[in-house]
Order: sequence, then structure tokens, then C-alpha cells
Amino acid sequence: MTELLLVMTSLPDMEVAKALARRLIDANLAACVQLQSGVQSIYRWEGRICEEQEVVLVAKTTAGQWTTISDYIKQNHPYDVPEIIAHPITHSDPDYARWVIAETTGTTN
Repeated sequence: MTELLLVMTSLPDMEVAKALARRLIDANLAACVQLQSGVQSIYRWEGRICEEQEVVLVAKTTAGQWTTISDYIKQNHPYDVPEIIAHPITHSDPDYARWVIAETTGTTN
């Protein structure tokens, strides 16, 4: 079976996150995207400590889409150096996995 991934990035606000989520779905790069607001991020940028409220975007996709989805996020992201990371999904319901694969690859394994 095709390996599934959770691809994550953080965005400055819900409006920007929803727009990117919709584009990922429209482009068949993700089967589902979840958005979590109210995330407090603390990080160092250009020598200073920053604290920001952000929205975390989590996209469900396949490992075969990694390069395409990560490039797409980078090209459509408002940050200079966006967080774009992926976690493998080691276990999932077979029906759910087939749905993710069908939505992102046009196949039905």
C-alpha cells in the first residue's frame, strides 16, 4: 500500500491558511486539510526572539506527493522560510487510506 503522510506548515492567520488549504485540495495535492488556530509560536529569527499567534495546517497526502506538495507550499507561502515538514502515517484504516490515495493520485489501491 502507498505510504501516507501528514504534511504540516504554519501560517500567519486563518484567512491565509484557508486559502492555501483550498488550493491544496483543488490541486489534488491533499485529500483533507485541517487547520488549528491559536497556536503560539516562539522562535528566533534574524537574531531576535519572536512570539506570534499562528495557524497550523495539516494536510493528508501520499509520500509520492511529497516533492510536489512541499514545492507548492513553499511557492504559495507568505513566509521567507516556511516550516514544511512531514510525518509518515504508520497505521490507518484501510478505507481511509484508499480514499487519501484516490484523492491525491487518481488511483484506487
